Amino acid sequence: LPPLIPRRAKEIKTKLGTLLQKPDSAIDLIIPYPEKPEKPAKAQKPSPEEALQWRDSLEKLLQNPYGLASFRSFLRSEFSEENAEFWVACEDYKKTKSPVKMAEKARRIYEEFIQTEAPKEVNIDHFTKDVTMKNLVEPSPSSFDMAQKRIFALMEKDSLPRFVRSEFYQELIK
Repeated sequence: LPPLIPRRAKEIKTKLGTLLQKPDSAIDLIIPYPEKPEKPAKAQKPSPEEALQWRDSLEKLLQNPYGLASFRSFLRSEFSEENAEFWVACEDYKKTKSPVKMAEKARRIYEEFIQTEAPKEVNIDHFTKDVTMKNLVEPSPSSFDMAQKRIFALMEKDSLPRFVRSEFYQELIK
């Protein structure tokens, strides 16, 4: 295993490099939250009662198009949108019927979220990463299940409580 410090330094360097290439994104560092949470497009705004249920159920939140869009906006403001994107990609992947399309999507998900230095690398442990890579030898609807469960648990434990305290959510329960 490579020592953690150099790898972390490399990640930071990569992120800094990305920021330096896009000077307009530097404004995001100064103002991390938009004045008003952006309204998700074409999704029915939930009733405050419905939105209140999301406090205790990440599953209900993710299944509601408006809830998912609000949660993703919030995660974007925290620079952790890749978790929700990965979860959505896995849900889409599981619905894929064609083995050819499944293999194609599996490769895309792996390259975008799982492999080391992936552009939107999700934070999963080595064991989960190894199991996922073994599962991808023969892609099946359950190939990403373990990784998806880990990311779901991470969002539930970490992101959901912060989301519930955020302006994004407070707007919905008024």
